[in-house]
Amino acid sequence: MKSLFLGIFVLVILGLGGFVYRNAVEYPARPVSCPLDALVCPDGTSVSREGLSCTFPACPPPNVSLPDVGIAFAVPAGFVEAARYDAESVAAYEIPSEFSQLSSASIVIRRYAITASSTALATIEQTAIGGASGLPVSPTSFTSTMLGGHRFTIVSIERFEAVITTAYYLARGTDVLRFDAIDRDVMYWTEPSLDVAKLPAHAALVRLLTTLQGQ
Repeated sequence: MKSLFLGIFVLVILGLGGFVYRNAVEYPARPVSCPLDALVCPDGTSVSREGLSCTFPACPPPNVSLPDVGIAFAVPAGFVEAARYDAESVAAYEIPSEFSQLSSASIVIRRYAITASSTALATIEQTAIGGASGLPVSPTSFTSTMLGGHRFTIVSIERFEAVITTAYYLARGTDVLRFDAIDRDVMYWTEPSLDVAKLPAHAALVRLLTTLQGQ
């Protein structure tokens, strides 16, 4: 009886081996040939499809992708990821300081949903609160600019005790993204002639926004 079972087992193994061999001969493995298109990363570099699924790999640093928000961008040189500031913030970056726990230059990204009964402009007005006064910034002081194919509403949020915060708002279909440039320890911050756009955080944020991808 044992010899019978052993014989059947050997026949099954030989049969499977022959099937595998025949299948390998008739259908030899072929290398995967992926499409030759490339994905352009926010910083201008590109990545090609790879693997059996021919998918694009993640863009390497300094590129960052925020899938939950639907955007990608290149983090400016010198900035590193920082802790989120509040419930609305989705990302934050800063230049590390060797002398203080508080960075002198920070970038904060926030997302505000537009309620069914509201508009993008109303959402901007409701969230553009002056840091020193705690009051809404007057809409008459809003300006706008085009950066990287997107139109932003610019609001001066705070200019108080050597801190200057400028927000760039991006209105979308169901939400508003707010990008803050926070410059601290600003010399001559009371001077009306001070060119805020040349401050480290502000200039870095503009560079970030020119690389912004997504709607």
